[in-house]
Amino acid sequence: MEPAQARKSRNTLRPGVRPAMRGGVRHGGRILADALVAQGIDHVFEVPGESFLDTLDGLYDQRQKLKLVTCRFEAGAVNMADAYGKLTGRPAAAMVTRGPGACHGAIGVHVAMQDSTPLLLFVGQIAHADTGRDAFQEVDYRQMFAPLAKWVTQIDDAQRIPEVVAHAVDVATSGRPGPVVIALSEEMQKDLVTVADLPRAVVTSAFPDPDALLRMRAMLAKARKPVAVVGGSCWTAQGRAALRRFLLANQVPVTVGFRRQAHYDGTQANFAGDLGVGSDPGLVTKFKEADLILAIGSRLGDAVTQGYTLLDMAGSVPIIQVLPDGAEIGRVFRTALGMVSDLNSFAVAAAALEPIKPTWSKWTQELRSLREAQRAVPNYQGTLNLGTVMRDLEGLLTPDAIVTTDAGNFAGWATRFLNFSDGQRYIGPTNGAMGYSVPAAVGAKIAFPERMVVSMVGDGGFMMTGQEIATAFHHGVAPIVLLFNNQMYGTIRMHQERAYPWRVSGTALTNPDFARLIDAYGGHGEVVTETDAFTAAFQRAIESGRPALIELRMNPDQITTRATIADLRAGKAPPKAAAKVKRSARAASPTPSRMAGASKKRG
Repeated sequence: MEPAQARKSRNTLRPGVRPAMRGGVRHGGRILADALVAQGIDHVFEVPGESFLDTLDGLYDQRQKLKLVTCRFEAGAVNMADAYGKLTGRPAAAMVTRGPGACHGAIGVHVAMQDSTPLLLFVGQIAHADTGRDAFQEVDYRQMFAPLAKWVTQIDDAQRIPEVVAHAVDVATSGRPGPVVIALSEEMQKDLVTVADLPRAVVTSAFPDPDALLRMRAMLAKARKPVAVVGGSCWTAQGRAALRRFLLANQVPVTVGFRRQAHYDGTQANFAGDLGVGSDPGLVTKFKEADLILAIGSRLGDAVTQGYTLLDMAGSVPIIQVLPDGAEIGRVFRTALGMVSDLNSFAVAAAALEPIKPTWSKWTQELRSLREAQRAVPNYQGTLNLGTVMRDLEGLLTPDAIVTTDAGNFAGWATRFLNFSDGQRYIGPTNGAMGYSVPAAVGAKIAFPERMVVSMVGDGGFMMTGQEIATAFHHGVAPIVLLFNNQMYGTIRMHQERAYPWRVSGTALTNPDFARLIDAYGGHGEVVTETDAFTAAFQRAIESGRPALIELRMNPDQITTRATIADLRAGKAPPKAAAKVKRSARAASPTPSRMAGASKKRG
């Protein structure tokens, strides 16, 4: 980071001089901190910059009410705030500096937008008087973030801080939740003004139309093969419980959207699995037989509909869609009935309806049987069977455990073999952003230190933001990282082998000794190469009381839970240089010396 340029202050606050707060006079940084508290914000995740020093000073005065989390990378800070929003339904604040800091943080804003997560991002800005001069790190954030956020604005007048912050929270949490970006001009934060804090707005939730509920019930009564698709964000425990009562009472088979597994208790008899990347092909085929789709919180997006192929956009299969934002209803697939409602309010109202005597019990049983068959663990090649490891992990997770996932093929092991029960949470980036899981786990553990938090991440994703484990040490929390190591960008390698078999180019990785890496931080590290060694390694990680990392040394050939690289190459002739390719593939695999032993402890 470049040193701040010396400039003459055009405000009443001189550098190094803190104003007295008598008579209600505050500088902009303190007003911002007070406004966050007034709007119920209690966590701020940040990477500091000279562009918002006055705001940091204001946060110092509110340190008893605002948890300030100092992170190592802006993308990590925003992903922590996103995880907080996913888990609580309330926005946290992230703060980054101008220019490069904002660019790094943009990754997390994109995650929050596509995942419908309420979030506030504050960006330090250049002095307002220098706008348009191509000043040091100058960016027009309204243009930069316009396609990524629900609302983007800039505060140039300290008098308007309470107004803008209050409205930002309202925007982030209303309708379809999402991120709001607020730039803070440099001199505004120094201005000394008198302005009142604003209270939080009391807004009642949108309830579903009673007539629409009756129409939904009538449509369900006529169905023979209904399927529910559950998605969305900001579900409460009460809302999920009401949803479960409604769907169980009517024996409707339930699928969940991409990375929305914890929205519905996977142990229930009507849970049929997930629709997303790596879904069960049997479920996808069976889904096409449905004669009524009940999309509750799901936008029926790209991943859920398998690239917009599962449904007819003209609506030949009736769709009932429930969303908090009417603009999203029928956006791609035309609906037979759309309901604008808060998801939790809908669930409570639906649960109060008189149940239907279903004629589709056999249909529900067929879909549940597919889910149970999918969870049967094949006899995978190699000494480490990750299917069995996931089944073992299910028994090791606490009833209120939080599991975060990264993007990558490795995530399919959990979604295929793990059932998340009521009370557990599973969060990940539906936009496929690598580098999400470790920061999300750290942020979750800081927000909920009493709960077990487990991060699942590939070797590629860990090396993007794994340094945020230092933030866990700094704040005295101990998440557990399960690192799936196949020494490649596995998802891209899969696509590469399908499109250009045998021609490995740009997807192999060389990694450090991950167990020694966590040991260097002062944590607990293990390497697991055999199935039977996992449970004891996980228990030791818990007992260590320190941030822990368990490296799972995968069979590199097992590219997904259902296919190997050899499968993808089957029937496709290797190029003339096949021998060289094979030698390269062997070199990319873990060496025998490193594979020795079932489990190695570090730390």
